[in-house]
Amino acid sequence: MHLLRIALASLNNRRFTALLTVFAIALSVCLLLAVERVRSEARASFANTISGTDLIVGARSGAVNLLLYSVFRIGNATNNIRWDSFEHFAAHRQVKWAIPIALGDSHRGYRVMGTSPAYFEHYRYARSQPLQLAEGRAFAEDPFEVVLGAEVARALSYQLGEPLVLAHGVATISLVKHDDKPFKVVGILARTGTPVDRTLHISLAGMEAMHVDWQNGMPARGAGVVSAEQARAMHLQPTAITAVLLGLKSKIATFSLQREINEFRGEPLLAILPGVALQELWSLMGTAEQALFVVSLFVVVTGLIGMLTAILTSLNERRREMAILRSVGARPWHIASLLILEAFGLALAGVLLGLLLLYLGIAGAQGHVQASYGLYLPLDLPTAYEWTLLGAILGAALLMGCIPAWRAYRQSLADGLSIRL
Repeated sequence: MHLLRIALASLNNRRFTALLTVFAIALSVCLLLAVERVRSEARASFANTISGTDLIVGARSGAVNLLLYSVFRIGNATNNIRWDSFEHFAAHRQVKWAIPIALGDSHRGYRVMGTSPAYFEHYRYARSQPLQLAEGRAFAEDPFEVVLGAEVARALSYQLGEPLVLAHGVATISLVKHDDKPFKVVGILARTGTPVDRTLHISLAGMEAMHVDWQNGMPARGAGVVSAEQARAMHLQPTAITAVLLGLKSKIATFSLQREINEFRGEPLLAILPGVALQELWSLMGTAEQALFVVSLFVVVTGLIGMLTAILTSLNERRREMAILRSVGARPWHIASLLILEAFGLALAGVLLGLLLLYLGIAGAQGHVQASYGLYLPLDLPTAYEWTLLGAILGAALLMGCIPAWRAYRQSLADGLSIRL
């Protein structure tokens, strides 16, 4: 107890240097825990992007590529699927439901997806959470109706009933827009924290209506132009789609149906299991994830080295202090213990301040991070792994404190301050 009081008094005497050391450790601890929180929440959000879908079917390419464009709206399909192939597998005896997906257009940098009402009924995310409408309704018979994801509505400030014009292609700035066929916002989905939030949803008929007068990738001119009213009266049956999400009646049939689809002779198709493809994609990102974690660890080590440097630098200035302690009966191991206590105290204060900074940062940035990146960072207590990291930091501080403690112990003996009888 006496050593603890002496250590606190000594740190108070050097409070400016001590506060700088504590702040440096706190920043490094905050960074380490923030990186760990983002890593764990990103992994959870990544795994929760799609749930309840047994197979994703697309043109034959690669599993990761198919997952990226069908679920994450990243990249483009190498080819489309014929509509009759979709109907063939949608009517399969093992298929419970099928969701067609058509991609290829955008609106101010956000992807447009054509689908059927089955999407709002059967699509699941996280732990089998269904899609919910925050406002309005799903699209109905009118092909020129659009349902916005939560992020699209928030970022572009759209309200129900507003018109909007979709653009051909997926570039942020498109030179070809479907000005003659505007859509009306009829619904806004509740936030999901998935790519659904950044998607505009239209019907397959709406996707066909936009391109009904296009030839060879170019809009019609003059008399060939089909107006919106004329398109409404047409039979807007798609001839091809981009991908299909399948839910099966029995999980046991997953692999047999996957093999049947992959061997389909009608056209080259690929069926993937979403969970397996997600793990494959996450493993590709694992190198960058681990690199970021290692960098944050080095920042912590740098903070602890700064603490060690501050204590070692002060040793020569504190010889008078140690001599006074020896003169009143302190032994060399008391001096060594004092320095170890100081190192531990600095690290403990840094860890506590780092935790405070972390929670203040999460509280301040929680809404922005969720809105911009779809990551929800909860204000939870540290996990068991985070407690382990904090314990390792304190353990490292104790080990580093042994270095100046040993040096002070040797100096105490070398200075000839031992009591002679």
